[in-house]
Parts: sequence; C-alpha cells; structure tokens
Amino acid sequence: MTATEIAAVRLPTGGLAHDVRAVKVVLRREMLRFVNDHTRLVSSLAQPILFLFVLGTGLGSIVRTAIPGLDYRTFIYPGVLAMTVITTAMFSAASIVWDREFGFLREMLVAPVSRGAIVLGKCLGGALVATAQGVIILAMAGLVGVPYDPVLILTLLAEMLLAAFTITAFGTLLAAGMKNMQTFFGIMQMAIMPMIFLSGAMYPLANLPAWLHVLTVINPLTYAVDPMREAVFAHLTVEPQVMALLNPGIMWFGWRLPVWFELVVVAVIGFVLLQLAIARFRRTE
Repeated sequence: MTATEIAAVRLPTGGLAHDVRAVKVVLRREMLRFVNDHTRLVSSLAQPILFLFVLGTGLGSIVRTAIPGLDYRTFIYPGVLAMTVITTAMFSAASIVWDREFGFLREMLVAPVSRGAIVLGKCLGGALVATAQGVIILAMAGLVGVPYDPVLILTLLAEMLLAAFTITAFGTLLAAGMKNMQTFFGIMQMAIMPMIFLSGAMYPLANLPAWLHVLTVINPLTYAVDPMREAVFAHLTVEPQVMALLNPGIMWFGWRLPVWFELVVVAVIGFVLLQLAIARFRRTE
C-alpha cells in the first residue's frame, strides 16, 4: 500500500438482525448487573417483606372479624407482588442516569445501532430483573395462605412480567431526561408511592368515595394489581360476601372489566411508554 492509499473502513451493517444483537447485549448487561449487585437484591426486598409480614400481620389483627376465613396478608399479597415489581423496575431504569454520569450512555448512543434497540433492551432487561425479584416474593406464597398451584404461579409470572415491562418503560422515559441520580430518585419516590397506594394494593376497591375511585381508575398500576388479585382469589375458598367485598374488580360506569381487558390496558400503556422513551432517546445527545 502506497503512502497515498487509505485503508478502507468497514462499518457494521444495519438491519433487524443487527438491532436484535444490540437488544441482547443490553439485556445481558442488565441481568449481569443485577446478579452481581447483592446489596441491591437484598435492599429491594426489605420494603415488600415489611408490608407483607409486619403491616399485614398488624392490620390483620384489626380487620380479622370483617373478613372471616381470610388472612389479610393473603389479600394484600398480590399488591405486594406488584410493589416488588414496580420498585425493582424503577431501580433498573435508574441505571440510565448512572450510565450518563459515568459516560457509558454516550458510548452506547454513538454505537452503530438504533436507539430503539437500546431502549428496548433496557426495558426487557429491567422487566426480567423485576420479575426475577418478584419470584422471591412468589416463593413465599405458602406463608400467607396462597396455594402453590402451577396454573396460579404461571399466571402471576406472566402478569408480573407485563407489569414490569410497562413500569420499566415509564422509568426509562423519566430517566432519559435526568442528569443526576438525586433528581431521578426524588421523582421516582414521588411517582411510586401514589401509584402503589392508589392501586388497591392495600385495600379493596369496593365502596370507595367517588374522588378516590376516580384516582384508582386512572392509575395504570390498578390494572396490573387487579388481575393478580383475580388470579389469587380464583384459587381460594372464601364466602361469597367476602369475595364481593375484597375482589370487586375495576368498574367503568357500572361495567366490571374482564381480566383480559385489564391486561390489554397494561400492554397498550407499556407500548405507548416505550415509543415515547424511544422518541426521547432519539433527541438525547
């Protein structure tokens, strides 16, 4: 090669296969980060366990006469599963802010892959991590009177995965515009607690005041908690009046939403949030 010749540079070819590889790489990185961070694994379980065994036992002693034949911890168990998923999913999204502070995000954004693939990998990775965390709480089902029925376990796993993906997409959308961890965690706490307490995770949706009913209906997490509760109560033997009180479902103008419709609502919200997160990342420098 003479001095005037220039060596050819071959860029990776684009296309669907290239983006799929990028999704795999980002997803694998999220899983490895979760597996290697034992402190995060333990700390994110503290709040759900406190709610399930401490708060559930304490309040259960008060409401025992109101719900004969059913442990209050059994009632809040689906809500605690959702709490585990939402908290872990939002923490997974926080890794975007961390990567931005340390410069790794810029390296990913200048890589010859679509930003949609990066966001999808983040959301899938966060969803799998959150579901894996939920499996630990799922393993405690027998301690609160929830049967280890294979159909129930598989149903809850699928519903947790769907909810985790939606919440991770929401957290990714928030994190895309954040510059530091303090700001993100402040907004995260401001978003998580109202979503949990307005989802019916800790109390039944029946006989609520009108203003509180409206807030629960417009809360996306409500449509993730209710299918989990429906699945659990379908495998319990309780009195009809107790079932009507504790598992009334979500009502729209007198129509009780079927479970499949609630899951479609969660899936649609997740898809919209994913598209918004991708659009936000395309404007990120």
